Amino acid sequence: MMLTVKALHIIFVIAWYAGLFYLPRLFVYHAQCAADDRAGIERFKVMERKLYRGIMTPSAVLALAFGLWLWLGYGISGGWLHAKLALVVVLVVFHLYLGRLVRAFAEDRNRHGHVFYRWLNEIPALPILVAVVFLAVLKPF
Repeated sequence: MMLTVKALHIIFVIAWYAGLFYLPRLFVYHAQCAADDRAGIERFKVMERKLYRGIMTPSAVLALAFGLWLWLGYGISGGWLHAKLALVVVLVVFHLYLGRLVRAFAEDRNRHGHVFYRWLNEIPALPILVAVVFLAVLKPF
């Protein structure tokens, strides 16, 4: 069975979004680790690094590449597409910000508590995800 470009795009978008939701949850648990729990802290560093570098970033790059391929195939039309692209840019910026946090945790420079990461887990990604899906499926304008 051959997967279409659209199917591949959807697969990589789902993998990327899953990482965008899960990485801040790992940050919550990492921030809650006791300072003397070196094994736990190191385990979270490995998990965060592997998720960000091994799953999220390749998925994001492939989702953007297949999205560009679809965009070139279907053309640019409708205000909904411009709004969706603006939200995708916001997601890319969020992704890069999460990468900075991964680096800060890896270097033991975390400045935030678990409550900050709980908010980071819920607030930015969910509304953007809903808006992008809404725009892509309904094409309201």
